[in-house]
This record gives sequence, C-alpha cells and structure tokens, in this order.
Amino acid sequence: MKLFDVYPLFNINLVRGKGCCVYDDKNTKYLDFYGGHAVISIGHAHEYYVKKLEEQLHQLSFYSNSVHIENQQQLADKLGQLSGYDDYQLFLCNSGAEAVENALKIASFHNNRKKVIAFKGAFHGRTSGAVAVTDNPKIKPPINDDAHVIFLDFNDEESLQNAFSENEICAVIIEPIQGVNGIYEPSAEFLQFIQKLCNENNALFIADEIQCGYGRSGKFFAHQFANVQPDVITMAKGMGNGFPIAGILIHPKVTAKYGMLGTTFGGAPLACAAGLAVLEVIEKENLIENAIEVGNYLIEQCKQLPNIKEVRGKGLMIGIEFNFPIKELRDKLVYEHHIFVGNSNNASTIRLLPSLTITKKEVDLLINAIKESI
Repeated sequence: MKLFDVYPLFNINLVRGKGCCVYDDKNTKYLDFYGGHAVISIGHAHEYYVKKLEEQLHQLSFYSNSVHIENQQQLADKLGQLSGYDDYQLFLCNSGAEAVENALKIASFHNNRKKVIAFKGAFHGRTSGAVAVTDNPKIKPPINDDAHVIFLDFNDEESLQNAFSENEICAVIIEPIQGVNGIYEPSAEFLQFIQKLCNENNALFIADEIQCGYGRSGKFFAHQFANVQPDVITMAKGMGNGFPIAGILIHPKVTAKYGMLGTTFGGAPLACAAGLAVLEVIEKENLIENAIEVGNYLIEQCKQLPNIKEVRGKGLMIGIEFNFPIKELRDKLVYEHHIFVGNSNNASTIRLLPSLTITKKEVDLLINAIKESI
C-alpha cells in the first residue's frame, strides 16, 4: 500500500533522536532547528520524559473518560501553576485541530451564535472534520463553510469594529504569533482591542497558542506579552513533546454541562503522563528562561546574516525572511550541513522552532551553516 502523497518528504530516514539532534539509518547526525512543527519542546528522548512514559505503560496506558484518571488532575494543577491560569478549566483532547474545534463549540454554546472572526494568513486546524479555519485555498476543502468566518487583516481596528457592528459575533480567534504564514505578530494594542470588543459584545476571545505556546515565546503563552486574558486558549504541539495531546483552557465564566464536549482518547493516562513530564522538565530546567535568552541571541545573530529582508518572532519562534526564495538554501542546510529548518507559506522565509533546550553553541553552528550556504 502507498502512503497518500499530500506533502513532500526529504529522502532521509530518521531512526532516533537525542536532545536537539536526530540520526538517520546511516547514523548521520542532524541538528534539529525545527522540532517537527514546534512539537519537540524539551528535546528528543529526554531521560525524565522517557522514564515517566515507561512507568505509566506498566500501570495504565488507556481508559475512556468515564472514570477518574489521577494524572489528569495532576496535569491540570501543574499547568495552572506554570501558566498563571489556575482559576481556568481544562478540557483535554488529542490534536490542535480538535482543540480549535472544541474552542469554537464552547463559544457557540456560550452565546448561541455562529459568526467567527479570524485573520488572513491564519492556520487553525488542518485535520478537523468540522472546522478548518484558514484562508489558504491550498488546504481549505470546498465543503468548508466560510459563511460563518470573517477574515480580517492584522491590526486593522476599524475593520474589526465594523465586523462587530454589522454581525452578531460568536468569537474572535487569533494566533498571538502566526506560525505557518511566516511568523507574524499582531500588536499588543490590537490584542487588547479584541479583548475589549469581545467583552462588550458577549463574544469569546480565543487565543490559538497551539504553536506559539508552552514557553516557546519566552512567556508561557505568547499573548501574555500583551497583558490580555483570553476566554479560551488552545494548546497542542509542544504540550506532549511528540506524544499526541492537546487541550483548551476555559475561562471560569463559561459553565460546563454534561454532553457539551466529548472525546475518546483525550486525557488518557499515557498522554497525561507525557504532558505532566513536559511541564516538570520545563519548570526544573528553566526552559522558558532559556527560550528568551537563547532566542534573543539567535535573533541578533540572524539580523547579521547577508541578504536578510526581515527577522521576526519572539523567543524560539523565529522567521528569517531573505530577499530570495529559500528552497535551495533549505536543501543545502539539510543535505550538506545536516541541519533541519522549516519553511512557511512565505516562500522566502525560513522558520526556526527548535527545542527549548537549544544552546548558543548550536545557534552558532546554524548561523555559520547559513552563511556558508548563502
């Protein structure tokens, strides 16, 4: 049987990883500055993480959500502590697409409305059966109902105000740092304006932190730089360091009801063990502090590169836009220098999303490789 060929693959067969490196079947070592779309938050095969997963495998790896699972509450407690949202409610699911879908369900149940405001270049879930909130025609299925989604430009307060004036808005969903589109940020003032309009109009403010959350930006959530408090926060990717786990944080003003949301695999013991181990490593190893320190160093080094148009991002979520398409450069980095980096919808932008454990020494290796490749 063939795999369904919907995205290109490097001709490399990875078989293992350790820290910020991965190895192929020929034992070639690659420096990983992409982390599988920001999934690898604490490094490949972290010893503590592996230990906790192994312990859980010998106890209980799965049961449905019809019984109490102790480490669900342990995960919720630690997440509330580290994120600063200990008064919020947690719903666990399996992927970012599910997190977005459930966030929109929550909003619709809350105010009985349908219209959602999103932003151009947004990416809020490719795999969801019911929701694919994106304006990218390459990945938006024809069946997707755009009648309920209004796409606006970042930082356009007038259009946002008009959208609220002309419609009964259910929710506004925004990435505090856009990832797939090439690392773009709304202003802090714009995020604050979204919160103001949502509060005034009984709409829910949804912050999509699936890629930019979990310490990657240098704060636990990227929206915290703007001093806003969303009603719903979506999480996934770095939450499990490669194990499928996702969730949403929900403001206490939203009342839970039986049957409101459901999930088969969400909150399974093995997933919770992975999620809890990630949080414990982030806390013990001060990885959020490392993200901002090494991230600032990386940004400054990137700005010194030749042929640079712009460097964007915060912490360890960085876009380097060159004044030429980056496909050839990316291939050189992979095949000649053995360094993985990411691309984006912007053909001239490289995305850097390494583990939060990355060091300045590894940054120097990347920068030198880019200079040589250019």
